[in-house]
Amino acid sequence: MTTTRLEHDLLGEREIPSTAYWGIHTLRAIENFPITGVSIGHYRSLVRGLGFIKEASAKANLQLGVISQEIADPIIKASIEVRDGLWDAEFAVDAIQGGAGTSTNMNANEVVANRALEIAGFRKGDYDKIHPLNHVNASQSTNDVYPTAIKVALIIESLALLKRVEYLRESINAKALEFKDVIKMGRTQLQDAVPMTLGQEFTAWSLTLGEDHSRLREIIPLLSELNLGGTAIGTRLNTPDGYAELVVDILSELCEHPFRLAENLIEATSDTGVFISISSVLKRLATKLSKISNDLRLLSSGPRAGFGEINLPARQAGSSIMPGKVNPVIPEAVNQIAFQVIGNDLTVTLASEAGQLQLNAFEPIMARSLLMNLTYLRKACHILADFCIDGITANVEFLRFTVENSIGLVTALAPTLGYEAASLIAKHAQENNLSVKQSASQLGLMTEAEFDAILGDVDRITGRG
Repeated sequence: MTTTRLEHDLLGEREIPSTAYWGIHTLRAIENFPITGVSIGHYRSLVRGLGFIKEASAKANLQLGVISQEIADPIIKASIEVRDGLWDAEFAVDAIQGGAGTSTNMNANEVVANRALEIAGFRKGDYDKIHPLNHVNASQSTNDVYPTAIKVALIIESLALLKRVEYLRESINAKALEFKDVIKMGRTQLQDAVPMTLGQEFTAWSLTLGEDHSRLREIIPLLSELNLGGTAIGTRLNTPDGYAELVVDILSELCEHPFRLAENLIEATSDTGVFISISSVLKRLATKLSKISNDLRLLSSGPRAGFGEINLPARQAGSSIMPGKVNPVIPEAVNQIAFQVIGNDLTVTLASEAGQLQLNAFEPIMARSLLMNLTYLRKACHILADFCIDGITANVEFLRFTVENSIGLVTALAPTLGYEAASLIAKHAQENNLSVKQSASQLGLMTEAEFDAILGDVDRITGRG
């Protein structure tokens, strides 16, 4: 048995491993783009999108008489296997590639064609029977297949991220309920401000993430507008009448998602604005997650020489030299994910701006950046919920002590005593190293019992009343 087969393209002939489902076009791309070491097969949702598209295209081409039943059936079966993940390892082209995604589409065409040949009882490479371009790629171009596959992948990953954001919010909400009566000092510009509850602090985090959950959901209909059937530049060259409308309908049925054909396929082929839109939402979410992580690190700092308000669950030893030290490793990891997402947003913006005339050649780096962001953010939500938020405890007595001894507490006295008297209490307390309670009592402006009554009315001083 031979270990290679011979294939040819316009540049000449090359030997291909006999076991490989990819062919000569994929081989050229493997050689040309040894860049990240991460192949497109790593991005399961992108390969799944390609499988859906090849299946939908074969079904549309069959209905319109472009290919025969004998050719369509094995292509459809092979495409289903691709979208179900059986051949991810055969998608060997690097994620960063020149050619506007042509290498990715060629890779998909060759894998589907060679698997279809096997299904039909032929050998890999017998392209006179089922051809990667003449049959698998019929009525298609990279320029409509590739952006469509990216959009399918982004929808799959966005829906998965939405679930994880909600999962994180549920974790935060549980803590908000647990800490609903734990009084503490709020801070502005890192200075004592006014009292609040720890539950209110957690509730605010949940609500701010809820806003990003809504923004991401609003992007999905925009991702659902496709240029599939537009072929090279959106003019529908080499497609039969009705193909574009039919293939989008079939794709919608296969994906169980309402895709729609763009109103102007030329505009839709050259415009990558939706990628900027989703990138911006992901950057916004990353920024929020990073800010929450900053707060968690600050509030748990210490444990004795810092804020020390809350305790994060210990996940691992924190130092090779300082015994007993434990670091906030989960928030730190989330911070770093956010930095990567924010950097990738700039990459997407620059790549979108660099498009020229009827096509943007830089969709591969946009796809990699966006899929990376979606994956990282989904995992960030997971580890933040399971490995950090769920295990947080509060130092309740210490929090109450800081409230009672904070100069900021005078703000709660102002409605009773007036601004001037409250200012006098604050100044006297600061100058004489007294608590607000002691200062008010010494100045004869309020008895300790009256002070305790005000401080005991948690609902009023935290704005919940």
